[in-house]
Amino acid sequence: MHPVSPLEQALHAARALVLADLVAGAVAEADVVSLVEDAVVQRRWWVEQWPEGAEYVAGLVAQDVQDALLERYGRWPLCPVCGSGDPHALDVEPELGPDPHWVCHKAGVKVASVGALSGATGGMSSS
Repeated sequence: MHPVSPLEQALHAARALVLADLVAGAVAEADVVSLVEDAVVQRRWWVEQWPEGAEYVAGLVAQDVQDALLERYGRWPLCPVCGSGDPHALDVEPELGPDPHWVCHKAGVKVASVGALSGATGGMSSS
């Protein structure tokens, strides 16, 4: 058995974190999971070119999936913090950095780390 490279570990972790957030929002349908796989494939090339960026992959994959979902389905993940006003999506911060998390800019709060939305949403869709 071959050891898993740090690059592959980072990509697998990113996939798992984003999938956990999709499950928390009850949007982990097969076509959405395919968007995650597409994002991981694209980021594999990126991190092969810049191995020092491996710690940033989870946030980037989350942003890639969020962008792809916006184009096809609408905003995701919806903010579970703001109970009134127009529904709005959370943003990933930092845009390029370690320890990515979902934030609500409207309320100015960190909602959850990427991969931990189930704790913020109760595991339910926030629609």
